[in-house]
Amino acid sequence: MTEKIKIQRVQTGVRIEKRMLKVLKALAEVHDVSLGDLLEAIVLHSFEGRSPFHEEGLQKIAALKKIYGMDYDSSATHQLIEEEEQNPE
Repeated sequence: MTEKIKIQRVQTGVRIEKRMLKVLKALAEVHDVSLGDLLEAIVLHSFEGRSPFHEEGLQKIAALKKIYGMDYDSSATHQLIEEEEQNPE
């Protein structure tokens, strides 16, 4: 049995691409965890150079990306730009 690690969580106001957030929220729901718990797991795995998802999970992610129109992948990392806000006249 693994010993529990006491932590302190903080509220943050990060900005994230809308479709990506929809996929993440749906994925958290699929795994019955909070969005924060899902993000922590993804970050901890990636810091070790590991994927937090096995083949079945990757297939679910692909389906969710299609549902929510997330039509880009990791190659878009430095290519994402925000749309210009339109000034109502």
